[in-house]
Formats: sequence, C-alpha cells, structure tokens
Amino acid sequence: MSNLNQSLTLKNGRIIKNRLFKAAMSEQITRGNKPDAAYAALYRAWARGGAGVLVTGNVMVDYRALGSADDVVIEDERDLDLLKAWAAAGTANDTVLLMQINHPGKQSPKDLSPQPVAPSAVPLGGAAAAFFNTPRALGEDEIADIIRRFGRAAEIAEKAGFSGVQIHGAHGYLVSQFLSPVHNIRTDQWGGSLENRMRFVLEIYREMRRRTSADFIVSVKLNSADFQKGGFSEEESVLVVERLVQEGIDLVEISGGNYEAPAMMEGVKESAKKREAYFLDYAHKVRAICSVPLVITGGFRSQQAMEDAVAGGEVDLVGLAKPFALQPDFPQRIFDGSHHAIATPQPRTGVAKIDRPLGSMLELNWYMYQMKRISRGQAPNPDKSGWGIFFAMLLAQGKGAFRRERA
Repeated sequence: MSNLNQSLTLKNGRIIKNRLFKAAMSEQITRGNKPDAAYAALYRAWARGGAGVLVTGNVMVDYRALGSADDVVIEDERDLDLLKAWAAAGTANDTVLLMQINHPGKQSPKDLSPQPVAPSAVPLGGAAAAFFNTPRALGEDEIADIIRRFGRAAEIAEKAGFSGVQIHGAHGYLVSQFLSPVHNIRTDQWGGSLENRMRFVLEIYREMRRRTSADFIVSVKLNSADFQKGGFSEEESVLVVERLVQEGIDLVEISGGNYEAPAMMEGVKESAKKREAYFLDYAHKVRAICSVPLVITGGFRSQQAMEDAVAGGEVDLVGLAKPFALQPDFPQRIFDGSHHAIATPQPRTGVAKIDRPLGSMLELNWYMYQMKRISRGQAPNPDKSGWGIFFAMLLAQGKGAFRRERA
C-alpha cells in the first residue's frame, strides 16, 4: 500500500485519513460573494475523489477588502445555510475540510479598492504596481477589528460544520505583509522586530482559539520566504513556525512568494523543479522545530516524488492544487494504482504582448474554468485553449479581466 494512504492523527485527536492535501485555489465559480450550490457541488466531487484534506480558496473577512471581485466573504451568519451545505459536501467520505480565511491588505485590485489598507503606506513594486493603489497604514483600532473578524469567521466556520480553518499568511496578503520588513515599516508594537511583526498572526491565532472548540483545527499557510531583497526570510519563517507551534497550531502549510516575486505561480530553482517540490530545502530546515504535521505545496506531480517526500520524513502531507482541477478523483487514482504522474498545462495564446503581462491570469482563469465545469457535473476539458480563456475573460469581465488576482 502506498504510504500516501496512511492516516495521520493531529494532536487534538482529529484523524486525517491519508496524506494528500488539496491546497487552496481561487474558485470564483459564481458571481458575487456567496458560497452558493456550485461550491457544494465542487467540494462534493473532491471529497468523493479521496483527498485526506480539502482547503477552500480565499474566504475574506470584510466586504470592503476583496482580493478578487467574487471572493466568498464572511462577516456574519447571513449565509450560514449556504456554508452548512458547503461544509456537508466537503466533509463527506471522512474528509477534513479547512476554510482558508484571509484579508488581502494592499493586494486588492484598483477597481475594487480605491485606497486599500496595509501595515504601512508602502506600495507594491515591480510589474504588480500598475494593478494596485498605494495603501494607507492601518490604525490600531482597525488592526484590532481585523483580528476580531478573523476570529468571527472561524467561529462561523465551526458552526457551519467545517473541520477547521487555515490562516492565509502567505503570498503577500495582509498577514504576510505584517511579517515582511519590506512592507511593514511600522514603529509601534506591530512593526520593527520580528517579535512585533509576528504579533498580528499570533493574535489572529489566539482569537480563533478563543472562539472555537478544542477539537476544531486551526492551521496556517506561511511563506518559506518572500524571495525578494530585504523581505521575509527563511530564517524568520522558521522562527515564526516555531512560535506558532509553541502556541498550539495544529498544522503548518508552506508555500512561497508574493505578487512581486511570485514563486507560488512560477516555481523556483530548476533543481527544485526536477525534484518536483519547490520548497523542500526549507522543509529540511523547519522539520527540526515543527512537531506538528507539515505540508509543502508547490511542484509535486508524480506519485514517486510524493511518496519519497513522505518516506523521508520531510513532509507529513503532500500539498497539491492544480491536479485537482484536472482530475477531481486524483487521490483515488493513486490508491487504486491507475495514476503515476500528471501534467498541469500553462495555457497561453502564443502572442507575447498578451502572454507576458497576462500569462499568469490566463492560467488562473483556465483552472477556474475547469473547476466551474466540475461544479456543473461536467468533466474537465484539458484541451481548452488559451485563446478561448482570453476571450471568455473579456466577455465576462471587460477591463476587470486584467486585474491581478492570485490564490
């Protein structure tokens, strides 16, 4: 039997039935900010497909702060019945379902946020700068309010029937912005030293714990590093993981990068690509201090590489995302012996003037198209062209098709 089919017990007693972990992908399968029946249908298909853990895409905590126009938002219980249907579908077949809770901070596109908020009034740099407005710095009261919002969202997730939540502390969103010395230049208790910069994620964790029961899973997704000069480093990331483990976090997922250095979409070193696990070097460093289950997401495609990473003790769960949009029963194919590796396309139009600025957005929308098909009971269509997605984006969203969005 594959070691990927071995169960894992968390310290709170919750059992994860196998080692395959569907990482978050931005679904945006319906218009608006409600998790309607399409979400239940999509997650029902994934739960039937055999994954041990399913993590939702971004669920935002404030209607005024969106990373994408169609992000699901939880501020109160107005959509509790829809959330219950989503949770029931995603926890079928003994699946652990985690709601990823997030705030975009400055990574809210121009047409959605005339003046986004952030730890400091530091604009995004590089090619991303054109898509986002310069933020204003959050006040102390606003920081406290956002922490409460994270806690309230976790409380509602538990009431709806989710197995747990994941704090999105990676990919340059607000928690990640607080951790980064490039984006957080505050001189109060929320900035400066690493101890101060990690205060925001620690207070979010504590608020979630205060509002939820002991067997409710609280996990975190962190960057191994920001991959930019002067940013959040691997050494700092290890220290943040160590502190969260001391606090009692149940599970840690590692990815990397942000809009300015998007390792999570474009990969990293060639040597890491060959090994399939982009952040495995980091796993060696953090393993010594991470006594809770560790997930590495980014690059895994072949069964052999996944099994090797688990067998070597480098990871406890294997994080994958795109394969689930192409094969919703991807885990079951591994367990019944019919899968060995999967290719994940990077659709493009072939026109440099389109592909250079919009390549990652085409790719993101291509995978959202596949998820939408699954939610409708249709099989994924891996032959869908980049041009088809480009024109669909224009037709559906107009200029909004070119906003920067990311999982």
